[in-house]
Amino acid sequence: MKKLFVPVALAAAALAIIQPAAARSDVETRFQAAGATAKVTLTVRSTQFGRILFDSRGQALYGFTRDRRGGPSRCYGACATAWPVHYAKGALRAGNGVKQSLIGTTRRTDGRLQVTYNGWPLYFYAHEGIGEVTCQNVDEFGGLWLVARANGTLVR
Repeated sequence: MKKLFVPVALAAAALAIIQPAAARSDVETRFQAAGATAKVTLTVRSTQFGRILFDSRGQALYGFTRDRRGGPSRCYGACATAWPVHYAKGALRAGNGVKQSLIGTTRRTDGRLQVTYNGWPLYFYAHEGIGEVTCQNVDEFGGLWLVARANGTLVR
């Protein structure tokens, strides 16, 4: 039994050194644990706000009214900590109820691509669980945070 424990402990220690948990945000850790894949898939689910966008993991997606449709994101720093960006990682796929033609990207100041829908940059809320929609119509960081409909409009 002791022979198995030592290699397992060494492997765990090596993983902690290679990829320390402190280097990732709580949100990134939660999404990785939920089985995030390299492909971005937007889906539509029914909620108390109607049929709205979710990512493939079941996280609700929001638009920010301080952003301009078709323009770049205006959410950086503390804003992006509270409202993490939905980054494009690989091919963008339309799931059930989503129009492929409305999916796009916008380039952030760090060069990374953010997923857009009908021109609206998309975000998550950092303290919202999978399947939850608790921050609709929240006024924060100079604008309203609104969930997005399948037709590409924001729910007012």
